[in-house]
Amino acid sequence: MAKLYFRYGAMNSGKSTNMLQAAFNYEERGQQVLLTKPQIDTKGDTAIVSRLGVTRPVDFLITPQDDLWDLFTQKRAQFEAKTGKPLNCLLVDEAQFLTEAQIDDLLRIAILKDIPVLAYGIRTDFQTVAFPGSRRLLEIAHSLEELKTICRCGRKAVFNTRMVDGQYIFDGDQVAIEDGVDVVYESLCGACYLEESGGKFNRTQRGQSVPLGTAYDSGPDADFA
Repeated sequence: MAKLYFRYGAMNSGKSTNMLQAAFNYEERGQQVLLTKPQIDTKGDTAIVSRLGVTRPVDFLITPQDDLWDLFTQKRAQFEAKTGKPLNCLLVDEAQFLTEAQIDDLLRIAILKDIPVLAYGIRTDFQTVAFPGSRRLLEIAHSLEELKTICRCGRKAVFNTRMVDGQYIFDGDQVAIEDGVDVVYESLCGACYLEESGGKFNRTQRGQSVPLGTAYDSGPDADFA
């Protein structure tokens, strides 16, 4: 039985590079892969873009409305009809942006279609709250692997911070798509994150509970209450 793998890390930990290397490794051995990512990830448009300068077009994009099981079944059939070869692996970039139902479909693809699925993404947003797709992957993936990167101070970076026009911010939507605004992200260790956030995680002071209406829609997720 094939497995669902989740390879996660903070921003700039080389996730896309690792994914493209995995695709290369499969194909070097004569095996066939499909690459995909959520449509909401506009970086690189319809391509996987590595910070090392390597790019590769995806084979299809995933919208939030897609039934991923049906979409994959269709794309696999088209691929195998075109190439005359069986598919050996599905690779998914920016998997944190998938819905929980789509993550469940990735697990079904691995188990029921016997196709290994390698999903790459970040665990938490700039307020240290898990993306729904990443949380579900952490719950059900067969294998979890952390890809590491370094904070500005030299420690291991574990958190992602958002900067707008050069200023750190800790409020706003989980996904930022703002035309005309310079939005960038920086990976920090816990100490440097607290230094920039004023000593807060998820907009809470030490010893306080998570207030309603902050990073969660209606308080902490029931799984973590």
